Amino acid sequence: MSEAAAVDTHGQGAVVIDQLEPSLTPGNLGKLGMWTFLAADAMTFGAGIAAYGALRIGNPNWPSPSDYLGITTTAIMTFILICSSVTMVESLSGIQRGDQSRFRLFMALTVLGGVAFLGLQAHEWHDLLGAKGMSVKRDLFDATFFILTGFHGCHVFGGVVYNSVLLIRGLMGKLPQAKAGLVEVAGLYWHFVDLVWILIFTFIYLI
Repeated sequence: MSEAAAVDTHGQGAVVIDQLEPSLTPGNLGKLGMWTFLAADAMTFGAGIAAYGALRIGNPNWPSPSDYLGITTTAIMTFILICSSVTMVESLSGIQRGDQSRFRLFMALTVLGGVAFLGLQAHEWHDLLGAKGMSVKRDLFDATFFILTGFHGCHVFGGVVYNSVLLIRGLMGKLPQAKAGLVEVAGLYWHFVDLVWILIFTFIYLI
């Protein structure tokens, strides 16, 4: 709430009028909407990881992930995704300072990082489905692996599309400094995707 003072022109004194200002600007609404979505999405991923843990603990014949999953390739994927979070931060910093060149450069690197991650994941899936004979129908280990990593891959793909749209708008000169909030909202999503992958990598590949 703010106070705007209006002075009576007839000399009868000052009248203070309380004016309500909206606490949720379009930028804040965008962040609120994204946080709400991420909270719901976090529960979905959390339920999936918890189900994986419960199935693994309750099955004495659960295979060792190291017998099927390659740690080296996945570690590279993880490193790329972490680096893309750094470039996302730099991209946001660039547009907030009005540096369009910096914004476009680092947003392009962020998109490239997401594409590289998806490419490596596709290569991993091809190897697992082919040479190692894994299948979503074979057993619970395979099913939970493909469901969790596939669901996360869909999120990365969505983030790549999201960031690509912002990059294209920036290249067309339609994303000025005043709209930096749009990049900030996209950054929230991208950092969430990064964090979820670290959890998946830890629980499925390493433990």
